[in-house]
Amino acid sequence: MKFIADFHLHSKYSRATSRDMNLENLDKWARIKGIKVLGTGDFTHPEWFKNLKEKLEPAETGLFKLKNSDSPTRFILTAEISCIYTKGGRVRKIHIIVFAPSFEIVDKINAHLGWIGNLKADGRPILGLDAKELAKIVLNISENCLIVPAHLMTPWFSLFGSKSGFDSLQECFNEYSKYIFAGETGLSANPLMLWRMLDGRRITLISNSDSHSPAHLGREANVFDTEISYPAITNAIKLKDPQKFLYTIEFFPEEGKYHYDGHRVCGISLSPAESKRYNNICPNCGRSLTIGVLNRVDSLADRPEGFKPENAIPFKSLVPLAEIIANALGVMVGTKQVEEEYKNLIEKFGNEFNVLIDISRQDLEAVTLPEIAEGIIRVREGKVFIEPGYDGVYGKIRIFSKGEQKTVSRQKTLF
Repeated sequence: MKFIADFHLHSKYSRATSRDMNLENLDKWARIKGIKVLGTGDFTHPEWFKNLKEKLEPAETGLFKLKNSDSPTRFILTAEISCIYTKGGRVRKIHIIVFAPSFEIVDKINAHLGWIGNLKADGRPILGLDAKELAKIVLNISENCLIVPAHLMTPWFSLFGSKSGFDSLQECFNEYSKYIFAGETGLSANPLMLWRMLDGRRITLISNSDSHSPAHLGREANVFDTEISYPAITNAIKLKDPQKFLYTIEFFPEEGKYHYDGHRVCGISLSPAESKRYNNICPNCGRSLTIGVLNRVDSLADRPEGFKPENAIPFKSLVPLAEIIANALGVMVGTKQVEEEYKNLIEKFGNEFNVLIDISRQDLEAVTLPEIAEGIIRVREGKVFIEPGYDGVYGKIRIFSKGEQKTVSRQKTLF
């Protein structure tokens, strides 16, 4: 069965997260988006884990559904853990996603991690624990768990990050690197960038929303064609099987907030070549630049730009539907116009991913404005203009040039 999965998100118990991130809203928005399997996030947090056990019941092997509900949404037990520690004479800050097959396994993981740090403080706990030791603890509890380094390339809190990461999986996980089967691309990178790196070709690349609010679910995701169960999903990831793991859904990486180098305080955004000319120093204030994902990939790459390995899991770059509508109408996301048109398209075609990926131009034009239909098609074809993000500032995406929407609308009317 073909389905979409988003494994990495956060509950209302994580910092800087919407209070709407509860199971009922997650289920509702999964259906709006067209997501079949959704990570629970934050299973290390005592209150959230208690909530999961009270409100979920077993469905297919290793998956769960809401009790007393006929919703098609399935939940898979996941959590993100922040490991901050010293190794090789440097402070390391690595975020790790953990997949678990049962409540019983999670109970054991939480008991062990609770001896090391305070799991109550945040849905994404901060532990003074070597990433290798985390992998050792989890995999000794159950070899069916999956250890996935999160948002691999972001400067802060990632395995390959320029500020506190490593240059290889081996350097980070040592003898446990052979048990690391997957890594998460993150919003500021895509597979095409990571394929340039040896480790980016060795592991399976997955993509997730890392959502802190319900409406952002699925901004990155994974598309499978396999049995719906924990073993089937994790095996498709481990084996990097393109017959079962069909493709990932990606941000345009320039839209991520760490794509370029820069210094947010000074409003300085630079390409890697420009940063090199300034010796990675902000030309305005003289402080160090935050080195972004593109620059970091260049420094670790052993293959040229555009390289694609054989049997790689492909990807599609998309823009969230609300952003396309807003750009087509020339208004801000969150306005009444955008909300009404978004609702109209979801009611007509079932869910957001149907609209973004599958519905024909002809069918789109039959129910929405021509400029919105044109915007959706342009995104599918990669015809977008983006001002790259840098140092925590999201990139700005543009589908139409100024005033072009009216031209599209007039052309359709004349036709």
